Amino acid sequence: MKLIVGLGNPGPAYQNNRHNIGFLTIDKLLQNLSATNQTNKKFLGELYKSGDILFLKPTTFMNLSGKSVQAVASFYKIKPEDILVIHDEIDLPFGAVRVKKGGGHGGHNGLKSIDSLITKEYNRLRLGVGKPERKEMVVSHVLSDFNAQEQKVIDTFLEYGADVAKAWLDTPLEELKSKYSKKDGSYLS
Repeated sequence: MKLIVGLGNPGPAYQNNRHNIGFLTIDKLLQNLSATNQTNKKFLGELYKSGDILFLKPTTFMNLSGKSVQAVASFYKIKPEDILVIHDEIDLPFGAVRVKKGGGHGGHNGLKSIDSLITKEYNRLRLGVGKPERKEMVVSHVLSDFNAQEQKVIDTFLEYGADVAKAWLDTPLEELKSKYSKKDGSYLS
């Protein structure tokens, strides 16, 4: 059993925020699958299953995402190395894609929460959302919607992220990194 987690915040106010790119990617993945809804209060999130793959959108709000991931991983006995977390990454330009296992949280509160509850040994699909000009603008940047230029290509970006997540299921990590990493969003144009 493998678990793919998309990070974000629940509710319509956050729906198209940069911080919700994980949720948006899970939605894109689910569009083409016949997944069954496994949502239960104890999972603290929306949970879907297709074959032996689980898809999770924690509804705890970003800062407590780890509680939802831990609840699902514990119930289904999923090891951290069989978990992929899809999240926004301000240290990458918009459209950049990186895959890695473990590492620091870089100030990302969703990752910080997961790290504290299941260890850092899970896989990450980092989707670049760009960095604001000043550090004090980070919160407003990630909690704002994609701009008009980004909106034009967001569907392609999400489709690519979904493809990488699907490839993660049966591709060794180093091969996945070399085949799918993108240093910027130039492939989107």
